[in-house]
Amino acid sequence: MTLAVAVSGGMDSLLALALAREAGHEVLALHAHFLVPDERQRRLASALGALCRGMDVPFAAVDLSGPFRERVIEPFVAAYASGLTPNPCAGCNRDMKFGLLYEQASRLGAQRLATGHYARTGTGLLRGADPAKDQSYFLTLTPPEALSRAVFPLGEWRKADVPAALAARGLAPPLPSESQEVCFIPGDDYRAFLTAQAVELPGEGPILLPDGREIGRHQGLWRYTIGQRKGIAVAWSEPLYVLDKCTAGNSLVVGPKNWLDSSGCRVRGVNFLVPPDEWPESILAQTCYRQRPKAANAIVSGHGMELSFAAPVPRPTPGQVAAVFSPDGRALAGGIIA
Repeated sequence: MTLAVAVSGGMDSLLALALAREAGHEVLALHAHFLVPDERQRRLASALGALCRGMDVPFAAVDLSGPFRERVIEPFVAAYASGLTPNPCAGCNRDMKFGLLYEQASRLGAQRLATGHYARTGTGLLRGADPAKDQSYFLTLTPPEALSRAVFPLGEWRKADVPAALAARGLAPPLPSESQEVCFIPGDDYRAFLTAQAVELPGEGPILLPDGREIGRHQGLWRYTIGQRKGIAVAWSEPLYVLDKCTAGNSLVVGPKNWLDSSGCRVRGVNFLVPPDEWPESILAQTCYRQRPKAANAIVSGHGMELSFAAPVPRPTPGQVAAVFSPDGRALAGGIIA
């Protein structure tokens, strides 16, 4: 069986490649150009090719920049324009890495695809062993049939151990620094990125308190996200936080921190990794990456569900991913907060 390993040029995917080969797999290194390849990207691919030749591993690079723009960047821009705060990494895992990139790997003779994600597989998708780096949350939108072909060599590893493991193998990644949080946004400045896109973004509107009083003007709902404190630019007797973005009236609702507490949320487009009738009695839900999963209840209806938390949580952000787990770390479902 041939195992394709997605290599970005960074530490994690390079160690995943080395571990896959050491496990006895027949491996193929596959690099995807998700952005239109410029000279820097071509140099990176060339360096990766040379590195793989030194490891006696076949290497291929594929240009997926067109589909990436269509399936990841354009929906990202459209979501912000409609008042949402999207999670492009989760969509990229579903549509690109375990979608089109796997298809490319299959054409090259591979039956499975490995990545440098910190997640595990066993009885389904499981949390990675490193609690500080676990990336299973970003994989919960990926269909179970795609995840059944996935291999995560770093699932049992801790991020802190990766540099030493590469050094011990005499391997140096072409990209020694960490990837940006969103790979296609220079400097992680999403406001500048959105402004440069050929799309009409909503303009200014009223800033309202929960009781409807107008206390200022915002500069476009797309510039704000739920829970944001800085940048509201309204002098008030106590710090104000973004509570909601009402697109119908183009209004930004703000209030004191205690108003951010939430008891639950609605979730749409749910990807069930385990049939709901097989879920354990106790479940945990996570509505943002840096949040620890919290005890919750779920009412499932079709491809949607309503989550209610046992204790108040920071207000979930529409457009982000809500992921449901069992207490032992098995991913049960993922969807988009509505």
